[in-house]
Amino acid sequence: MLGLKDKRVFITGGARGIGEATAIRFLGEEAQVVILDKDREGCHRLAQARPQLKGTIEADVSDPNSVIQAFNKSDEMLGGLDVLINNAGISIRHPFLDITAKDWLQVMEVNLNGVFFVAQQAAKRMLDGDGGVILNMGSTNALMGYPYYSAYNVSKAGVVELTRSMALELAPRIRVNSVCPGYILTPMQKAEYTPEMLRDCERKVPLGRLGQPEEVAALLAFLASEEAKFITGQCFVIDGGEIAGGLASQKESD
Repeated sequence: MLGLKDKRVFITGGARGIGEATAIRFLGEEAQVVILDKDREGCHRLAQARPQLKGTIEADVSDPNSVIQAFNKSDEMLGGLDVLINNAGISIRHPFLDITAKDWLQVMEVNLNGVFFVAQQAAKRMLDGDGGVILNMGSTNALMGYPYYSAYNVSKAGVVELTRSMALELAPRIRVNSVCPGYILTPMQKAEYTPEMLRDCERKVPLGRLGQPEEVAALLAFLASEEAKFITGQCFVIDGGEIAGGLASQKESD
């Protein structure tokens, strides 16, 4: 146990994938957890499967008014806030020349604007209380070039820089870090990639496999805990060694 018992935790994008795994991990740590997601069915499913959740909130992180209303509901459910897992995000796979203005703006509105709107509301509550921890979801796409994901790459790079800036301004009462997963086998990954594409991804990872959402959740739980109380303003990569050496990380063909 990481000393997270009774910590008040708010998780965006919490109905599936990394968000769901993180909610389950924090519940296992006996934290008080509220999830936010646009997926009404996903929220209902998780609430039925995990009745110890303090609540679920259907909201759109790209809409600042929706975010404010969501936090007002969370205040009633939790009575304050200790930990934010700022996880909600989307991905649209397109060649650079085919990205429409609508697609570009949608990715930025959710992945970057949404992270900002949510983090700002969370920080205000933490500063009114006893401080807290904010963990923003980045990606290895923020750190390396990846074809067909220009909008996603830019949005996640913005999250990493926003994290650093927040960490400087909100210290010492709030710790802020970002987590940058590589290839993690989530519903979003499965929806965008064919089985052959997933096998190709596995070949690029030195550890020889894709990551699991539960492994990212474990890192988030550690960073939220008192075990990480001297860590802020950092970007934590969890990618099986994928970007450790660029092309040098890729196995040679037989």
